[in-house]
This record gives sequence, structure tokens and C-alpha cells, in this order.
Amino acid sequence: MKITFVKKILASGEPCPKCEDVEQRLQKTDQLSMIDETLIADERDDQSAGMVLAKKLGVERAPFFAVEDNDETKVYTVYFKFAKEILGKQTSKVDQGKEILNDNPDLDYI
Repeated sequence: MKITFVKKILASGEPCPKCEDVEQRLQKTDQLSMIDETLIADERDDQSAGMVLAKKLGVERAPFFAVEDNDETKVYTVYFKFAKEILGKQTSKVDQGKEILNDNPDLDYI
């Protein structure tokens, strides 16, 4: 599974306030580590990576998440739905590491 987070830069050059809010939520909950790629959709540049992806997927709102899984791409424009359906299913790398250490106490000395 590949997760792409697309955030927008407004025509004024300012970051999108909603995009900043979502990014802060991702950071605060340590979910940003589960995002594989972050792209910028710059309203001043139709060829920016985020604008190209948005056009390809038919998305007109930002921020959004593109989740690629088994040759299928699902788009989420609502952070809470994305977090519940996608991030809620994944275990963070930290949690995975803790589970490995708990299951193998001898590894903690390496």
C-alpha cells in the first residue's frame, strides 16, 4: 500500500490553512510516519506534482490522500475518514518494533 498526502499552496503563495491543520494532526498523532509521499498542489503552477495528480484523479479539493493498493487508487478528501479507514488498520513502525521486542526479549541487547 502506498499513501500520498497532497497539500495545497494557494495562489497568494500562502499554505492552505486546512492542509496545515491536517498535517499538524498527522504529526501530533505520529501518523505522518505512515505517509509514503507528500506532494504540493501549487495553484500558481498547473504542472506541480500535486496539481498533476489531482487532475489525474479528478480531485478538486485539498488536502487529500491517494491510497494505492493492488492497482487500485482510492481518494480521501476527509482526514477523519482516511484516518479511520486506512491509518486505523495500520500499525506504526514504532508499535511494530515494540511488538518484536516484546516477543523476542533477547533482541533488546543488540
